[in-house]
Amino acid sequence: MVFLRVPVNQEPGPVITGEGITLRTPSLADYSDWATVRAESRSFLTPWEPTWPPDDLTRGAFRRRIRRYHAEIRDDHAYPFFIFRLADGALVGGLTLSNVTRGMTQSATIGYWMGEAYASRGYMSAALKAVIPFGFDTLGLHRLEAACLPSNAASMRLLEKLGFQREGLARGLVCINGRWQDHYVFAFVATDPRP
Repeated sequence: MVFLRVPVNQEPGPVITGEGITLRTPSLADYSDWATVRAESRSFLTPWEPTWPPDDLTRGAFRRRIRRYHAEIRDDHAYPFFIFRLADGALVGGLTLSNVTRGMTQSATIGYWMGEAYASRGYMSAALKAVIPFGFDTLGLHRLEAACLPSNAASMRLLEKLGFQREGLARGLVCINGRWQDHYVFAFVATDPRP
């Protein structure tokens, strides 16, 4: 894995390469590809995500999203990435390190989504493998967490395959598709063997 400098014509933020993928901070130029992948994957993503606002796929909402992303990076609160396939530059999904906590815990929460056409092809596995060293070596964190609905067997398998440890069930952790739902919490700490 290689950490790259951001080209001058892109928005500021880290760029990470992994096995067949690149992760970089989203930019305004990504709107069309992002809106297309999200729209085509809506029914696939709905069971796993918070309810989308009515204007979620509009250019204005995306512009606000990008402003928020850059403020979160600047303030060291979150590090959002879009995942691109190296072979052709296709936008395949997204991954965010959010809720960055400094002080006693030194942690962040990982959230991710994959376009339906790109699911189960190893892209998210490669993205998670690439972001783990970024979280520990670049950001200096000690703990990375992720949470999955108990019915999301594919996501649980992925996290466990990469070395995340299941720590227990958090009741009513996240509002998914309009309902507060329990999630299994997984964690990877800096001293764990890297995938």
